[in-house]
Parts: sequence; C-alpha cells; structure tokens
Amino acid sequence: MATHEEIGKWNIDISPDGKGLPPGQGTVSEGAQIYAKTCAYCHGPTGVEGPQNRLVGGQGSLDTHHPVKTVGSYWPFATTLFDYIRRAMPLTAPQSLSPNKVYALVAWILYRNHIVEKTAVIGQKTLPTITMPNYNGFRPDPRLDLP
Repeated sequence: MATHEEIGKWNIDISPDGKGLPPGQGTVSEGAQIYAKTCAYCHGPTGVEGPQNRLVGGQGSLDTHHPVKTVGSYWPFATTLFDYIRRAMPLTAPQSLSPNKVYALVAWILYRNHIVEKTAVIGQKTLPTITMPNYNGFRPDPRLDLP
C-alpha cells in the first residue's frame, strides 16, 4: 500500500484557478535556454517543427477544415500548461524540472504564441491571471441526462 509520502509526490495537480501552483517564477529568456536543451529535440527549435506535437501557432484555425491544435490555439487555461510540463515533461525524465524551470518554459511557450510579452515574468501569482485565446472555446455539455 502506498504511503502518504508516496502519494504526496504524485498529488501535484494544478487547478485552472492556480490552486496547487508552487512558489517560483521564470522568464521568457530563461525559458528559451531551457527549451533549447530539453524540449527542442521533440518539438523543434521554435515549437513548430516537431516531430512531436506542435506547441506554437494555429490561432484562428479551430473553425476551419484543418484546425491546428496548439497551446496557443486550443488550450483554455495557462495553468494547464504548467501542470502538464511539470507532470510529464521532458518525456525521458518526467517530474525532473524544478518549478522555476517549468515557469520559465511556460513563459517561453506563451511568448512564442503571442500571449505574453518578451519581458514577462511568470510565477505562482501571475500565471492564473493569463487569459488564453481559446478560454471561451469550451462550453459545458447542455444535455440534462449527464451529470
């Protein structure tokens, strides 16, 4: 049976409102350096080239015949980006990045998607205040037979 300590290591989810975010912060320039070392191999030097999922671009494409689902076009909450990177990236070493490095990566990815300025400092207090381009793109299911 798992101990409380073991469970605590995996109990790291972040709510859309920022509940659960750890202290720390990162800048776009720090994120660019970390991205080049830990992410570019899979996502390309600018977040567009792949071979894995594209992270950048796609704004305005969701209602076309060829939607491009990226962080900047599809994701409704900036806090989800922190949660995902912290939990699952880099693919070869999940949960190995410090909160400061994750905040920096988030800053760089949001900057590349034209969501924050190049001078942005992303942290526990600022991340939940960011409104993503597709924030209003998700609606509750109106069917009454669903909980």
